[in-house]
Amino acid sequence: MTDFSPFADSLWYASAAPAPDLGALEDEIEADVCVVGGGYSGLTTALRLAEAGASVALLEAEEIGFGGSGRNAGHCTPTFHHHSIDGVRALLGGERAGKFIRLQINAADRVGRLIRDHQIECEWVQNGYFMAAHTPRALRRLEAKAESYNAAGQETRIISQEEALRMTGMRHQYGGWFHPQGGHLNPLGYSRGLARAAVAMGARAFIRSPAGQPIRTGGKWRVPTPAGAVTAERLIVATGAYSRDGWSGVEKTFQIMRVFVAATEPMPELADRILPQNTTVHDGRGDIFVYKRDGRDRIVVSMFPHRRRGRDPDFTRRVLTDRLRWLHPETPASVRWDFIWTGELDMQRKTIPRLYRLGDGAVAVTGLSGRGVPTGSILGDVLSEWALGAPETELALPVEPLHAAPFYMRHGPRLALRWWALRDRIGERLAGAPAPPHA
Repeated sequence: MTDFSPFADSLWYASAAPAPDLGALEDEIEADVCVVGGGYSGLTTALRLAEAGASVALLEAEEIGFGGSGRNAGHCTPTFHHHSIDGVRALLGGERAGKFIRLQINAADRVGRLIRDHQIECEWVQNGYFMAAHTPRALRRLEAKAESYNAAGQETRIISQEEALRMTGMRHQYGGWFHPQGGHLNPLGYSRGLARAAVAMGARAFIRSPAGQPIRTGGKWRVPTPAGAVTAERLIVATGAYSRDGWSGVEKTFQIMRVFVAATEPMPELADRILPQNTTVHDGRGDIFVYKRDGRDRIVVSMFPHRRRGRDPDFTRRVLTDRLRWLHPETPASVRWDFIWTGELDMQRKTIPRLYRLGDGAVAVTGLSGRGVPTGSILGDVLSEWALGAPETELALPVEPLHAAPFYMRHGPRLALRWWALRDRIGERLAGAPAPPHA
C-alpha cells in the first residue's frame, strides 16, 4: 500500500472553507456513471455530467481534496509544464492536439468561470503569471515561448527587468514572460466548492468509501465499497497519484514524485513590496521556486525535495528563508514558516495526462504531472464527453491500452531534478549571473 503524505499539515486544511456535509456509501445504488476520486478531475467530471442530466455517483476513499487537489500550492498557470506548444502538437497530432491545446491554454479562464458560476469560496485571484529570466539566454527562450503562445491566440508579453521589479518586487532577474490569464487560489477550498456544486446539480458524492476491485457483470460495472456498491454503465477512475494498489495496474502507469509547499506567517506590511500586484511568480530556474500570496498575505512557496531540502525541517526553513530574502531583501531574516507540507505528483514521461482503457465502458486518467488546478479542471470536459458517448476519435486525448510506465521512470524524475540544478548553475556561470543561496 502506498504511504501518502499527511493531509492535515497544510495551510489549506487550516484555512479552507468548510467541507460539504457528505457521508460514506452504505447502500447498493445505481447510476449512469461511477466516478472514483474526489479531486479536480473527478469532481469536474461529476459536475459536468450532472449538468448534462446524467445520473452520477462519486466515490472518495478519504475526504474531498485529500490528494493533490487539496494540498498543491494553488497555482493556476494555463501553460504546458515541459513541452512547447509545437511539442504538444507533435505528441498528440492534428485536430486532437488543437483541442487539447485550446483547453489547456484557456484553463485559468475556465477555472474562473466555475468559481463565479458556483460561488466557490477559495481566494481566487487572476492577476497573471510571471516567469522570470535568470540569465539573458533564458530571456531569449522566453521570447520564443511568448511568440508560440501568442500564435495560439493568447496575449502574453515579455516584460523588462524594471517592469518585472515593479510587478513582483523580485531582484536578480533579467525581465521575463507575463501571462495575464494566470491565477491562484486556495486549492482545498476549490475542491470542496466543486463537490458542493456537483451535489447541488444532482450528483451523489460519498467520502470514506474506498472503491474495491470493479466487476463487469450484465453489461455494467459494479464497484464495491466497504458498506455498499455502485452499479453503473460507465466507470471513470480519476485517482491520479493517490491510486490505491490493486486497481488493475492503474497505480503502475506513473511515477510518484514528491513536492513540498511552505507558507510564511502573514506579512501584510510587506504586501506592497513582495508581489505588489499579487501575481503568481516562477523564478525561472529548472530547480523551481514558485510562489504567490494567499488571502492573509502569507507567501506560499513550492519546491522539489533535493538532498536535505524537504527532508530536514530546519535546513529546509533556512533554504526557504535564504532564497526568499535573496529575491526579496526586505524579507526579515526572522521570517517564520508556519506550514510545511508534502504532496505527491503522478509524473508521466510525456507530462501530458493519459486516458487508459480498463475495459468496455471504463477508463482511468493519470499523469497530470504537477498541472493539477488547470489541467484537472479541463479533464472534466474530456471525461464527461467520453462518458456521454462522444466518439473516442473526437476526444482531446486518446484512449490508450493500460500499460505500466517505463522502467527508467523509477529514477528519471530525480535525475531530471539534479540535471536542472546543474544546468541552472552552468547557465549562470557562463552568463556571469548571480546564483541563489544553496543552489
